[in-house]
Amino acid sequence: MSDSTNNKTQISNSNPENWFASWFDSPYYHILYKERNYREAQLFMDNLTHYLNLPERAKVLDLACGKGRHAIYLNQLGFDVIGADLSENSILEAQKNSNETLHFQVHDMRETFEDKFDAIFNLFTSFGYFENDEDNLTTLKAIKESLTEYGFAVIDFMNVTNVLNNLVPDEVKHVDGINFHIKRYLKDGHIFKEIDFEDQGHNYHFTEKVKALTLKDFEEMMEEAGIFLLDIFGDYKLKKFHKTESERLIMIFK
Repeated sequence: MSDSTNNKTQISNSNPENWFASWFDSPYYHILYKERNYREAQLFMDNLTHYLNLPERAKVLDLACGKGRHAIYLNQLGFDVIGADLSENSILEAQKNSNETLHFQVHDMRETFEDKFDAIFNLFTSFGYFENDEDNLTTLKAIKESLTEYGFAVIDFMNVTNVLNNLVPDEVKHVDGINFHIKRYLKDGHIFKEIDFEDQGHNYHFTEKVKALTLKDFEEMMEEAGIFLLDIFGDYKLKKFHKTESERLIMIFK
């Protein structure tokens, strides 16, 4: 699509069904989010694995693993880890770190794994991307079916109530010489983030869209999927969940 006002190419992830496929494969996704607090993420995984009391060499799935940073850390903790993601580019990058107990594969989270896992982690709001609500239920069922008899699953999602109460509607982030213009809003039960920027003579437009799922929504889906919700936490230190104050909605289930 051409922008006739300045003759610059407009590039976007315009397909609402699969917006995540092109955006997560884009190098700009990794530029924009390069400042994420990975030490905090590692402490979260320390806390999670201790809480779950996973056995040594437990088989762990990092579902929606991106480039594998967290899967690599889980492997360093002594677990046998598979990282799975829909993004082929991310998996190709992650596979550079493979070893005997760390593997990566392209996988759609709606599909059950043949392997069974002692723990499945879906971390850092990597859920609720699908256009069809049924796909979220299908994903939960696939997670449940991919656990061993004594396995546990963890979904770490945003606390929608807190996010909406603190939503910044307009923001500009300056990263690596690029000005990312970001708009956030709630529409049709989804939280949207529209990202516009210019780089090397091209205009880019990407949209992130995540279903605004509350604890009640998850509880209803889990009940339908035959899932037992065992515990709920509100932050990466595993403090008690508070509906309005907590930043995260962390659910332990089987």
